[in-house]
Amino acid sequence: MADRPPQRRRQARGERRIELLLDAAAEVFSEVGFAAATTNAIAARAGSSPGSLYQFFPNKEEIARALAERYLRQLQEAHRTALAVENAGLPLTELIDAMLDPMIDFNLSNPGFQALFNTPDEVATKPLHIREAVIDRLSTIFAARAPKLPEDQRVRAARVLTGAFRGVLPLIITSTGDERASVVRELKRIFHASLAPLVGD
Repeated sequence: MADRPPQRRRQARGERRIELLLDAAAEVFSEVGFAAATTNAIAARAGSSPGSLYQFFPNKEEIARALAERYLRQLQEAHRTALAVENAGLPLTELIDAMLDPMIDFNLSNPGFQALFNTPDEVATKPLHIREAVIDRLSTIFAARAPKLPEDQRVRAARVLTGAFRGVLPLIITSTGDERASVVRELKRIFHASLAPLVGD
């Protein structure tokens, strides 16, 4: 089989280098936060020189934007799994597992996500539109499960539970082992206590 053209090989190498730089940036952002991170630290973590980094990204903000786009693509896929309307008919405990487990896994697998999206608005677009989409999907699931539940109650429950998830998430991320499992169980207990009276068990 013939080798790929040189331009294609260079393009593939460039794409791999970009992914390595973004992986390194995620680690650095997670460890020290966006404000304290430097392009030199990101380049060193990726095993690159600062000059090599600047071939792809002119500054730290552009790295953050590219990483944000990657996170948003991954997060949207996690949402499709977690917030499938088809899950509405599951027993409530299984529905909660189906909603929360993929989102917890996403955040644990992407430690730089929280650090990045706690940066100022001008650095990376905060996922407000994604949060609203999550609330809308949750409301749709609740409607499928409890058609007589008024819309305002569905939306309010979705907003409260989304806030509860965001509030507890840092505890999940920073804990380990049995403690993490206990925190997750407590979060699911909160979801169950809130949803059972509204959408049935």
